[in-house]
Amino acid sequence: MAVTDAVKSLDLAQRTFQALDASGAQVALVSRAGQDLGKYGLRYSHMGIVVRDHPAGRWTVVHELNGCGTAASALYNEGLGNFFLAGLFRYEAQVVIPGPDAQARLAQLVTTRTARRLHHANYNMLSYAWSTRYQNSNQWVLETYAAAGAPAGQVETREEAQAWLKGAGFAPITVYVPSVTRLGARMLRANVAFDDHPFDRRMAGQIDTVSTDAVVRFVRNVDGAARVIVVE
Repeated sequence: MAVTDAVKSLDLAQRTFQALDASGAQVALVSRAGQDLGKYGLRYSHMGIVVRDHPAGRWTVVHELNGCGTAASALYNEGLGNFFLAGLFRYEAQVVIPGPDAQARLAQLVTTRTARRLHHANYNMLSYAWSTRYQNSNQWVLETYAAAGAPAGQVETREEAQAWLKGAGFAPITVYVPSVTRLGARMLRANVAFDDHPFDRRMAGQIDTVSTDAVVRFVRNVDGAARVIVVE
C-alpha cells in the first residue's frame, strides 16, 4: 500500500473514531468500501461490529475475514486503523447506530460464545442468505444482530438466526451473475461458490446474498431508533 493511501486510511479511521465518540453509542455497525461494487448498485463491501468498551481497546471492530484468496475465515478484533488499512476503493465509512435497547443487547452479546458460535469458517463471498453451508462477513454481522434482537436464548445457532430473520422480514439483495462469470469465478477463486444457492435461481443467474446495504435496510426497518452516519 502506498504511503498516501495509508495516510488517507488512517485519517478516515481517526474521523470515524471521533464520530463514534460524539455519537454517544456503545456499539455500532461500521462498513468500508474495499472494492468497487457500483455495477451491483452497492456502495460498501464489508461490515463489522465496532464496540466502544471492548477488552482489546476502545472502538474495536469485531469482524469476519477470510485468508487472502482462501475459503477459510476467522473472527478478528481490530482497531479502526487496521480495519481501514485494507486497500480501500473509497475513503468513506458508513456507521449504523442501533437504538439504545438494541445497542445494549448487541454490546453484551458480541464478545460471548454465542457470537463465536454463529461464525462459520467456510467462507463464500456470495454465500446464499438462507443456507448454513458457507458464510460471508456481512452474514456473520447479520446473524449476530439477529441473536441480539431475538428473545434471550432463542437464537444460539445459525439455523435459528436465519429462522428469526425470515420471520422479522429480512430480504437479501439479488445480484445477477451470468453463467460464464459463475464458471470463471468458481474455477479461479477459492472464496466464491454457488452450490449453496437454489438450482433454479442459480441457473437464472440470480444470486441472493447478504450485503452491507441489505443489513442496513433491515436494521432500519426493525429498529425505528436506528440512525446512520456517513464519514467522508
